Amino acid sequence: MILIVEDELAIAEPLQYALRAEGLVNEHCVLGRQVVPRVRAGGVALVVLDVGLPDGSGFDVCRELRTFSDVPVIFLTARADVVDRVLGLELGADDYMCKPFSPRELVARVRARLRRTHAAPPTPAPAPWTVRGELAIDLEGHRIRFREQILDLTRYEYTLLAALLARPGAILSRAQLMARGWDSDADSADRTVDTHIKTLRAKLRSAGADKELIRTHRGLGYALEP
Repeated sequence: MILIVEDELAIAEPLQYALRAEGLVNEHCVLGRQVVPRVRAGGVALVVLDVGLPDGSGFDVCRELRTFSDVPVIFLTARADVVDRVLGLELGADDYMCKPFSPRELVARVRARLRRTHAAPPTPAPAPWTVRGELAIDLEGHRIRFREQILDLTRYEYTLLAALLARPGAILSRAQLMARGWDSDADSADRTVDTHIKTLRAKLRSAGADKELIRTHRGLGYALEP
């Protein structure tokens, strides 16, 4: 079931209709305080969450959801600032759509996210940690450490860094990196990858890296320093 959290009926009703037309069961609520109890009750496969709600911020709702649930979240917002996008992604959102938007496009993103969520997990590595220089990855635990410090990564930061760690020195395009973990249209792919690379670099510096471990190759993509 898809939970739509949106106080504007002119947005919520066409979206509900588009989801039903694709055979996707959905519910609608208008207040942020209704979301956590509904998700805790079970049966919610994905949340479409407006950032500006009558009783508070969708960011706060997402932050509370992430304390107990990995249910996918797609933000809807009238704000297109980079700061807002970064904050939403840092909080664990899976996608970010700015108003106005096409209900059909949003339904396509919902379907793509549901496919990712229900995909079979990768085969775990036999050893708990695979070392790559000063970095090491635990595929079973979805953890990456720098030297002896485990990095506090969002799911997308982990996905990007894991892809780069799998092929040190190889240049991976943004499209290749996007294919590892989430769906987005071509127009937002560059922004999405670049945003996560920026936050990854900041976290590596905070962990003590004295040089940029992720190198930008203009026009090509990114590579991890071997």
